[in-house]
Amino acid sequence: MSYKVNISITETFRNEALEIASAHYMYYHGYISLVVCLFGIPSNVINITVLTRRHMRTPINFILTWMAVSDMLTMISYVPFAAHYYCSFSPYTVSPQKNSLPWMRFLLFHINFTATTHTVSIWLGVALAIFRFVHLQSPAKGSLTHMRRKIRARIVVFVIYIGSVLLLIPNFISNKLVPLSENSTIYILEDFRLGSTDVKPVVMINLLLYSVIAKFLPCILITVYGGILLRTLRNKMKVKRRMWTNNNLITHKSYDTTKTTYMLFVVIILFVVTELPQGILILLSLFLKGFFEHVYIPLGDVMDIVALINNAINFILYCTMSSDFRKTLVEMVCQLRKRKAKSRKQIPAQNSARVYQSLLTRVNS
Repeated sequence: MSYKVNISITETFRNEALEIASAHYMYYHGYISLVVCLFGIPSNVINITVLTRRHMRTPINFILTWMAVSDMLTMISYVPFAAHYYCSFSPYTVSPQKNSLPWMRFLLFHINFTATTHTVSIWLGVALAIFRFVHLQSPAKGSLTHMRRKIRARIVVFVIYIGSVLLLIPNFISNKLVPLSENSTIYILEDFRLGSTDVKPVVMINLLLYSVIAKFLPCILITVYGGILLRTLRNKMKVKRRMWTNNNLITHKSYDTTKTTYMLFVVIILFVVTELPQGILILLSLFLKGFFEHVYIPLGDVMDIVALINNAINFILYCTMSSDFRKTLVEMVCQLRKRKAKSRKQIPAQNSARVYQSLLTRVNS
């Protein structure tokens, strides 16, 4: 038996078409999310494996590696969330089984955890844009310079991970569970009362910090550095084209460097497309009564699936736009096949040796 929650909300931003579209998509969201996650989790494992190979250990690849880690963690958390709240039960209802205390504690963990991993990912995107810009401005020369940039990349990644956790402390505090009614075994998240004068200070601080520092600021920095990166790349390409025209020579290294820069540019722009609209919607929900219930919530599943696709798509980008990534991946697959073939040959030989040994034992006895 399930119980529907009745909430009195203002009709100001109510859009019937949006509600109908959201209701139809909601029933498929869990299954689509699981498909994306079941592709994204192993693909990010492959990303991490390839990018951590000895010859692939560059400052940029170090940042991409930890971006893959945060994306993978997001999807790992989303699998049980989608399976329970969308696939096992109707997303529109609450029940003692669906909204039990253990599952709601997991939901609380999921909300805080994915907010943190999303924040980590977008700030790593900022670091990616800055590091690539610095590299184009002054390409690394010598092992000492390369080592210094590696150390800086490690420090930046560490600071981003720790800083994201500290930034989300108000989020951890503001999200709470409350029983649906007195002595009820059904639990729900406490209403933030967004858009009203009853919003708690900790909630206001949390959403302002989250929308500005975890959404707007990194998106602005990514846009600025992404634009500078694109302009710098175009200027360098003009110079290189003149050299190629004069010398009738196009080096594969220069071409691959250009493709790598464009690949990173696509990666960081995807963050803007994914995260900026959510930041805008959060701020509007904070100051406009009824906006959260009638606009943000109906669009919540769409924002989630867009973010999940962004987490899973990097593997495809790396394969299509980075020859180093493709070559390393092919080499790893070939080595794996050789090991399997070698192990298959060794097993019959070991079995033959055992049979021969047993026959000798019988003859001697």
